[in-house]
Amino acid sequence: MNKSNLAAGALALLLCATAGSAFAHNPVCQCSEEGDDIVCTGGFSDGSGAPGVTMDVIDYDENILVPGKLSDDSTLRFKRPDGEFYVLFDAGPGHVVEIDHTDISVQ
Repeated sequence: MNKSNLAAGALALLLCATAGSAFAHNPVCQCSEEGDDIVCTGGFSDGSGAPGVTMDVIDYDENILVPGKLSDDSTLRFKRPDGEFYVLFDAGPGHVVEIDHTDISVQ
């Protein structure tokens, strides 16, 4: 193998190895109950926040109960709705997390 082929192969291997890390961030969302409020935090698995990203509270009939966007600290605080609901963190195609009301922990 000559040096130019070896260099091209090494470059291709490097690009393949680093390409995954550029896109290796999954959406993460966590909600907890604090008194009468629920506080949800959204972000990505690489540790980055998600200020301004859509987070809605939706009932089981698909009605939006609380339309929201994450604040500068990537949180959304809202009063616990009556009845069954889920929280939808939507950071775009392939970056969606749903949290059912039964999965929200009490602090």
